[in-house]
Amino acid sequence: MRLWWTVLLAAALPVTVGASLAIGAGHVPLADVLPGVFSPDGGSRAQLIVHELRLPRTLLGVAVGMALGLAGAVMQALTRNPLAEPGLLGVNGGAALAVVLVIGAFRADDVLVYVWAAFAGAAGAAGLVYVIGARGRGGASPARLVLAGAAVNAVFGAMTAGVMLFTPHTFGGFRFWQVGTLGGRDVQVLLRVLPFVLAGTVLALALARPLNALGLGDDAGRALGSRPGRTRALAALAVVLLCGAATAAAGPIAFLGLAVPFAVRTAVGPDQRLVLPCSLLLAPVLLLGADIIGRVVAPGELETGIVTAFLGAPLFAVMVRRGRTREL
Repeated sequence: MRLWWTVLLAAALPVTVGASLAIGAGHVPLADVLPGVFSPDGGSRAQLIVHELRLPRTLLGVAVGMALGLAGAVMQALTRNPLAEPGLLGVNGGAALAVVLVIGAFRADDVLVYVWAAFAGAAGAAGLVYVIGARGRGGASPARLVLAGAAVNAVFGAMTAGVMLFTPHTFGGFRFWQVGTLGGRDVQVLLRVLPFVLAGTVLALALARPLNALGLGDDAGRALGSRPGRTRALAALAVVLLCGAATAAAGPIAFLGLAVPFAVRTAVGPDQRLVLPCSLLLAPVLLLGADIIGRVVAPGELETGIVTAFLGAPLFAVMVRRGRTREL
């Protein structure tokens, strides 16, 4: 029965991709969707909308959704906390600080510059969190990583606010990136982050069995042949690659990395061999759904990060209240 969830989600993803290509503020007849994807040279305005605007946006949504869902699942398994989310490793705080710095120091207004700056900041922050959490006896335990991540996020948040206070011109560019959106990104943004998403995906899926062993505790894991320190380091690297790339490309998108693994574990149980691939499939379905809602709910357009936060917060509260939290 649990395997059916994977089959169902695998079928839902192409349906959602098709809806993302067909639905938006501008009307596109269904007959123009496939020609717009594969042969947009027919001159039709609807086909150009599909190929130039919706196709890059949809593909980016798939990549970002997969990365955030998988990063959230790995993060919750790594910390053995069912309410953990990828930002606990300082990824969002480091990315935000880096974007503010390049805007403030260089007056950058290129999305591709934001991508590289955000990824560098995310990786640097996560590395700092891991170094701090690994110091002392006991190494990088889940509790140490969470505490170190909270401290680094707080410091970086204060530094970000300080930079914006002293360089007011940074606010305009930063607020557009910070809200989280799939719009305004071309295919070059996807190509920049795709290698990191693919590498993080392969690494995370390969860690399914070691993460299962880690969930039993360090001593039991060692008895089963696992190496807890190595597993934590590789899992942290996977989270940095996935969440860093997603945050760099689309900005910080709330609740997806938190709610998706929680919902998946409620349906399929705690086995990471099912949790990881199901999270990989469910997150882009929900992200593209939120993006579609944002396109049609208002006369203009509501950014994707706003929709996920607006819908995700109450739904997640209901899940926590009515559901039984799965132990990790």
